[in-house]
Amino acid sequence: MVAGEDGFTVADRTFTSRLLVGTGKYKDFEETALAIEASGAEIVTVAVRRVNVSDPSQPMLVDYVDPKKYTYLPNTAGCFTADDAVRTLRLAREAGGWDLVKLEVLGDQKTLYPNMAETLIAAEALVKDGFKVMVYCADDPIAAKRLEDMGCVAIMPLGSLIGSGLGIINPYTIRLIKEAVSVPVLVDAGVGAPSEAAAAMELGCDGVLMNSAIAQAKDPIRMARAMKRAVEAGREGYLAGRMPRKLYADPSSPLGGLI
Repeated sequence: MVAGEDGFTVADRTFTSRLLVGTGKYKDFEETALAIEASGAEIVTVAVRRVNVSDPSQPMLVDYVDPKKYTYLPNTAGCFTADDAVRTLRLAREAGGWDLVKLEVLGDQKTLYPNMAETLIAAEALVKDGFKVMVYCADDPIAAKRLEDMGCVAIMPLGSLIGSGLGIINPYTIRLIKEAVSVPVLVDAGVGAPSEAAAAMELGCDGVLMNSAIAQAKDPIRMARAMKRAVEAGREGYLAGRMPRKLYADPSSPLGGLI
């Protein structure tokens, strides 16, 4: 497939890569930059509360990951209330002018599962405030539709718990979400291996966001390349349409007319 022929569009912005990557958990900013380049990602998430993007007296991410080359996606990692999430993204907009953002409101420290009640409150406030909200959420098609109706520009259901590497636990609900909404659906959290990234794309998802799967690999740069290829292969497989599953064998060569 020719690059750009199968673009991914969110909030009227089109991207060639369907792999989105985080910027945390690497040993340093240099490794972060090398892994992002190897991944081919064009969108990088930035935890506003954890990554230095505004204090020039300290090492800054922008010195290694050029915001003119990559689309920064500020996120609310570490926020457990709607108020904290909204405040964090308002500060991010003041610091960098960003309006395309990733909302996540967590329920507890143990699971980092989304608190959907607070997520809905925050999403409504942010959309009214002019933000273009990509939202981390439970794998719940009803909640996903409600978030779309509120005006969120992308739905990002978890594959499994953040940083767990458990893969996609509920592929059927992910598929239902894809059928329920018209905005992009991206699996966010839980992917640990290239095969799991490919599986997400084979479900028809528009993209995959990951951080730990690359940053915590033994060789992050090599894993970034593997994830890039896996997302591309999964997308191609989805577009090609897999063969039907059958209970019995079906020979590759016809049995009739044999000598």
